[in-house]
Amino acid sequence: MRNLQYSFFTAGELKPSGWLRDQLTCEAEGLAGNLDKVWPDIRDSMWIGGERDGWERVPYWLDGFIPLAYLLDNEDMKERAEKYIYAIIDRSSPDGWLCPCAPSERRAYDPWAALLLFKVLSVYCAESGDEKAEKALYRALRQFNQHLDGQTLHNWGAARWFEGLIPVFYMYEKTGEDWLLLLAKKLDVQGFDWQKVFEKDADGKNMLDELTKSWDYISHVVNLGMMLKSRSLMSRITGEDPDKFAAEALAYLHEKHGMATGHFTGDENLSGTSPIQGSELCSVVEAMYSFEQLFSVSGNTRWLDMLEREAFNALPATFSPDMWTHQYVQLTNQVECSRLPKRVFRTNDEEAHIFGLEPNYGCCTANMVQGYPKFALTAYMKKSGGGVLAALPVPSALTTVIDGKTVSFTTGGQYPFTDRIVYTVETQEPVEFTFDIRIPSCDSATLDGKQVAGGKIVSINELWNGRREIILDLCFDVKLTKRPSGLYCLNRGPLLFSLPIKENWKKREYESNGVERKFPYCDYYVYPESDWNMAFTDDYFTVEHSEVIGGITPFSPQTAPLRIKTRLVHVDWKMPDGRCALLPESNIPVSDAEEAELIPYGATCLRMTEMPVAEIK
Repeated sequence: MRNLQYSFFTAGELKPSGWLRDQLTCEAEGLAGNLDKVWPDIRDSMWIGGERDGWERVPYWLDGFIPLAYLLDNEDMKERAEKYIYAIIDRSSPDGWLCPCAPSERRAYDPWAALLLFKVLSVYCAESGDEKAEKALYRALRQFNQHLDGQTLHNWGAARWFEGLIPVFYMYEKTGEDWLLLLAKKLDVQGFDWQKVFEKDADGKNMLDELTKSWDYISHVVNLGMMLKSRSLMSRITGEDPDKFAAEALAYLHEKHGMATGHFTGDENLSGTSPIQGSELCSVVEAMYSFEQLFSVSGNTRWLDMLEREAFNALPATFSPDMWTHQYVQLTNQVECSRLPKRVFRTNDEEAHIFGLEPNYGCCTANMVQGYPKFALTAYMKKSGGGVLAALPVPSALTTVIDGKTVSFTTGGQYPFTDRIVYTVETQEPVEFTFDIRIPSCDSATLDGKQVAGGKIVSINELWNGRREIILDLCFDVKLTKRPSGLYCLNRGPLLFSLPIKENWKKREYESNGVERKFPYCDYYVYPESDWNMAFTDDYFTVEHSEVIGGITPFSPQTAPLRIKTRLVHVDWKMPDGRCALLPESNIPVSDAEEAELIPYGATCLRMTEMPVAEIK
């Protein structure tokens, strides 16, 4: 099996710092870190002997909660994670089957939950070193290999077959047993052939061009976020190009369904390029995970550029700043989040875009925790054949052993909110190794004063001894970019900027289907209290930096540390059906120009992102 270009350190070696640690702490103290205490589908799940959900929700939650606990070195969270893992293992069948269903129900049980749980166990084993869990994973994979001889993949399991490759390859690298590679091939054969979805027919259309009117597995946005990594993972066995399929699929998704954030729309299913169509939270965290895996396999830095855009824009924008509430779908132009008078989304209900405990559907409630912990674990990576890569210039620290000697790395600065990154390498005794530094895509950059190219990796191979600082300075231009709507958006490097709308949050406490919404895990409607019907006037933009305050998330309208001042005018723009119209009635100003501040998209809950350029006569 082909080696990875880069592999991941554990949370025992790699720790977040600065704003990234603050963001993870906020997540741990918010909804995701407390679901096992307040949400019946986790607290009372069939996975641990209860009567609530016994399918994807507990595995989804554990998939992010486990690395979050270990990154923060939080003993209480580690114990809670172990409690769930052991409860699941202790309820396994004698043959190794782990999922909470009777033997007679196995054939009908959607195997997606099993594949997801196998991945969770591989995450837990990597972080904890727990031999009991590793033995349980081995037995479960062995049993599942036999299970597929008499029962093929179906439903979500068929659509998401490639997720099973993560634990299969983890166990193969532990044991070297060939039946595991056969299991990987079975998953490939029995699962969706996603390549065929993107193949064009004689009329130049692919399947996604024709699936536009109803719910289906193929145009499901979460499946599409996940499947980006499918062929890359299989390339470790087949030898195929690890980037080709993902690059082609993503090019199509961006062209036909792309958002200004770098993500793609999908309120359940693909929904075009309109800034008033949404995209599901699950699809964001799954696309992020796909980009992490794609880079690990191929070493192509474009995937890290894509990862940053998701992590700095689409992901934080779908949470409240305290991370106690989230949306199911976020809109690029989002001027109000309340119950719509009629359904305007393609497949979601009238409250899919409100902030709450589980708006529309609870999968995102369980899965939202995955994004930031796995992002943090990508900050530094192990290079195949030896050496260390600083993959993401976010604040973090790594302590690892190279040739038997302890080496520490730190990333200083507050990227992406500041443009200077200071890497510090420290050794107690001389040791030779290669330190690779990824330069994010930018307009220009210098490394220790020398020009370097954005989107590349710079290698420093030498005998390291003592303490050394390496300074990376990045330069980003402010760019006004035209969108398919004919409107424009403002970008600076990996950050998208929006006009923040003053928010009025209305709390909603109630009970539905046995689930209580009670502060702080309640629902909210969010109403605008400032004007949003605005247009750009010219290319006057002034960038202003402020201090990133420790202990406070930078993704908040009040604490956003990077702002761009410009001049805007009012235009005639209507708001039918609880959303702003796709376009204004006219681009002619109805007011004089006034100074306004735009802030990072991820720091907003109500916002205007795509706006016209005014026709000033």
